[in-house]
Amino acid sequence: MEGAMSTRKYLILNGPNLGHIGQRQPEIYGTQGLDALPVMLKGMLGDKADEIELVFHQSNFEGNLIDRLEMARREGLDGVAFNAGALTHTSLAIADCIAWIGVPVVEVHLSNIFARTDEPLRQKSLMGKSCVGCVAGFGILGYALAVLALERRAADRQENN
Repeated sequence: MEGAMSTRKYLILNGPNLGHIGQRQPEIYGTQGLDALPVMLKGMLGDKADEIELVFHQSNFEGNLIDRLEMARREGLDGVAFNAGALTHTSLAIADCIAWIGVPVVEVHLSNIFARTDEPLRQKSLMGKSCVGCVAGFGILGYALAVLALERRAADRQENN
């Protein structure tokens, strides 16, 4: 149908210790919760934000995150904004999953992991090589930027088809 609105669906996926964004260590991770994300997207995308559905999932368990990524593949989601928390730096299993599922994933970090020189392990990402991009250091704005990047990627792919 001409002019029909096409809704795109993105998963906002969070790993261990990220169930309390906006409350946990606000000096590092900020004070805004994910409930502010739809308003941010509306500000960035205007009315096009109405064409986006966000699905939120958080788990403290690595296997559950892998199950959710595989489900994103089965559901045909348009992309994932994924903050794996500390598993970013340690989980080959998550990196392997992202490499095969065929769903574009943007790695998100609330803090600038590259500036955390007191914890060199946090400066490395095992999953990054399989992600389409990385956003770090902008608090929850990073999730909105990730969705915006995924939207741009989807639009570019549509134009080229």
